[in-house]
Parts: sequence; structure tokens; C-alpha cells
Amino acid sequence: MKKEFRTPEEIYGTLFYDVQKANVFENGKVFADARALLLPSIILRKYEEAKGEKDFNLQGFIIQYFEFPGIEKKTELSGTSLSLEEYLASHWKKLEHPKDKSSKRSSKIALPHPYVVSGSGSNDLSYWDSYFTMLGLIESNRLDLVESMVQNFRFLIDTFNHIPAGNRTYLLSGSQPPFYSLMVKLLIHHKGPAVISTYMSSLIKEYNFWMKGIHKLEKENTPINRIVKVKDSFLLNRYFNSMNTPREEKYREDWEVIGFSEAKSNPLFRNIRATCETGWDCSSRWLSDIDNLKTNRTLELLPIDLNCLLWHMEQLISECYDYLEKGELSLQYGIIANLRKKAIQTLFWDEEKQFFFDYHRKSESTTDRLSLAGLFPLFFGLATKEQANACAKVLQSDFLQPGGLVTTPYASGHQWDAPFGWAPLQWIAIKGLMNYDHKDLAREIALRWTKLNEQVFHHTGKMLEKYNVVNPNLNKEGIENPGQYGYAWTNGVYLAIKNA
Repeated sequence: MKKEFRTPEEIYGTLFYDVQKANVFENGKVFADARALLLPSIILRKYEEAKGEKDFNLQGFIIQYFEFPGIEKKTELSGTSLSLEEYLASHWKKLEHPKDKSSKRSSKIALPHPYVVSGSGSNDLSYWDSYFTMLGLIESNRLDLVESMVQNFRFLIDTFNHIPAGNRTYLLSGSQPPFYSLMVKLLIHHKGPAVISTYMSSLIKEYNFWMKGIHKLEKENTPINRIVKVKDSFLLNRYFNSMNTPREEKYREDWEVIGFSEAKSNPLFRNIRATCETGWDCSSRWLSDIDNLKTNRTLELLPIDLNCLLWHMEQLISECYDYLEKGELSLQYGIIANLRKKAIQTLFWDEEKQFFFDYHRKSESTTDRLSLAGLFPLFFGLATKEQANACAKVLQSDFLQPGGLVTTPYASGHQWDAPFGWAPLQWIAIKGLMNYDHKDLAREIALRWTKLNEQVFHHTGKMLEKYNVVNPNLNKEGIENPGQYGYAWTNGVYLAIKNA
């Protein structure tokens, strides 16, 4: 990593470890996001001098030499004069962040254009959240803000050759579900194909990040980074992270999975980091035993949603090369996309269970974990008509709840499982069903989800990060993150559904 983009742990070493181990702040992200008031070298020297003193107070020391971003952005009830749809259209300004002036002495990566943060408890640009936020921005006639956000993602790609989960140095070792190609497709749809020349190089760089190591692949089921060759020589993708240490923003939580020790690396940490890259942190999808976080096996799985997203990237690159009159390259990427489509329809499909699942590369079979990720082939039009019909039946029997769709049918205690539902996955399912003419079911899901959004808003004045869809009456203060509301991807999906 470039020197100017070192992480807090790399900069502060023992001090960072001591702060996170001592649980100085309940949320580990607070110190990871802090800005130093003096040069780090001076702070470290002062720490070494002070920590041995009898009355030394670590929290007091940190508060003296660091400042913490003021991120709380209150949202208020709109009153009766505005509908929720009208309120949200005017609410973007409260979530809009101006271009960053400087990130000196902090983990922040300064971005050159304005952007929308995920919620009231954030001042960062989140990767996959942003696509669903953009859906609502377009409905609110804020295409200008959509474009500035895509420009920020292009900046990150040009700077780091990929898009991290957010604009923080401690997130540079990984990414998130690759929705960049869908963002570019939005701009093509609303501004015309002339924008292709602006974003083509960054689209290729983003794709190359996910396919890094492809020319070194030899043996089947021997992954390199995020790519693996499976049976029948299909080239498919997994989530991965280059680090095998605790996440700096979740340092104590990760250590507690295995128990604190002086060893700062462990193979399990790479699985945990890979899980973070999935965006589904955490879910029974990734665990061989849903009650035991130590059984995380994310690195062994080829996720169905990830491979559908990579198909979209390949397909869009093919279409863009065709527009640029580069026929040979267009054909090349078209062939690659078709091969991935074939793998999705075969390897990820369970004929007995009649649904799409993640693929376990070691056992060379699908997993047995139902999840809404299985609707991504319908969203992208990759399923056969028969497969889509079967998925709709499973969706209705195993996922449909009073407040919309539950993420998985398993009540594991993890936030990406029952009883929770998330806005982006409602959208994926609704659009996927509409693609295959299951309009009645799609409309029923949309009705239940938007009704839940409206009920909670009128009760609390908030749009939440996620909702309890099994028992809607339990949605009081946002469940996992009570401080986060005005949530951008929930706003975006609600507006997109209501205006569809």
C-alpha cells in the first residue's frame, strides 16, 4: 500500500492494538476513523512516555490527541403536509456529503466529488449501497449527484485499481459486491452511450481486479485471489481479502471469535474479511454451522450473486466494445459472459431443491442454504423460464412474510438472516420476478415492503437500514444500528418501487 494510504494499525501499531483490545470505544470504527491532532510520530512518543505512569488513562489520552468525525445528522418527522415519497425526494440534501477537502492524519480517502452517505451514522461513500441509492436519486431528478458518485468510484479505481467497500484506508485490502457496471449502465441509459468512452477504462480495471491471477490458474479448485477454475474448466469467482488480520473497524469483535492472543494473524480472519466483502456480514450462508462463527467458510464458496454480477460486467464490456467498433474484443467478452451464464444455469442450480444456491468448490456441489441471493439469476435474466417458475414457488413458500421477503429462512441471530429483510434484496427479487412475468407475486412483495416502510416511518420518523419482516411490530428503533436512519438504500428502493 502506498505510504500516504497506510491504515491506522500500520501507523499506530501497539497503540492501535491497545485501544481496540481495551474496548476504549464501544464501536471500533470510532478510533479507526479518528483524526490525529499531532503528527503520529509525536503521539506515539508521548504514548510510550505516558503509558507506564500509575494513573495513566488510555481513553483520556486518546481524547486528548485525536478528534472524531461529527457524523450525527438528525432527521425529523415530515408532518402531514408531505407524503413519504415527497419527504424522501427532499431528504437527499441531509445525506449529501460535499467533496472532501482533506483527509490529512486520518484514515479517510478524500473524494473529489459530492456523494450520498449511507445513513445518519456515516460520513463515507459505501460501494454497493450506492447503486440502490442511485435508483432513488434518479426518481428525485438528481442525476447530477448520481454522476458525481460514479466519478468518485472511477477515481477510486484509477487510484487503487479497484473499489474498496468505502473510502477508508483500512478497507483497501478488499471490495464489495461489484455493482459498478450497473452504475455505468444507469448513466448510459439516462445520458446516452457517449459516456462509454469516459468510463470504459475504469470498467476494465474493475473487471481485472476481480479476475487477477487468471493467467496463473492451472489446477482445478486451486484458487488464486478471487478466481478459481472449477469442473468443466469454468472460470468463476469468490470473495477474498489480501489480509489475514482482524478488521480494524471491527477489531475486538473479530478477536472475540477466536479469543484474544498475541498472534495477530489467523486463517479465520481472512474468511471474516471475505465475508465483509460479500456485503452480507454476517449470514448463515457463510457458516457450515450456523451457530458457530468459527465455522466461517466464505473462501470455499462461489457465491451465486457475485458470479451474476461478474456476468453483467462481462456482458456490458462486450456491449461497450461493440459500440466502440472493436468487434474482436466485443466477441471475446461475449464468449466469456456466455460461458459464465452456462455455469450459472448448471453448477449453481439444485435440481432437487429447485432453486439457485452458492457453489461449494471443495465438495463440487451446491450448498443447502436458501437465500435471496438465489434471485440474482432472475434479476439479470440468466435463468431459464422453468428455473424462474420454480424459484417463484420457493420464494412464496419459504421467504414471503408480512413485511416482505426475509433474507434467508434461518433464524440464526445474524443480521443477514431471518427475521430481517433488506431493501436491495427486495428490489432484486421484485425486478427478477417481473422479468419472468410473475407480476402478481412481485406486486405483493412490493406492497408488503413499502407498507412496512410507511408504517415505521409514520411511527418513528425514520427509514431504517433493515427491517424485521416477520413481525413488523418489532421495528421500533432500527434494530442493529439504532443511531442510523434516513437510510439511503432504503430510501432509494422505496422511491424506485413507488415510481415503477
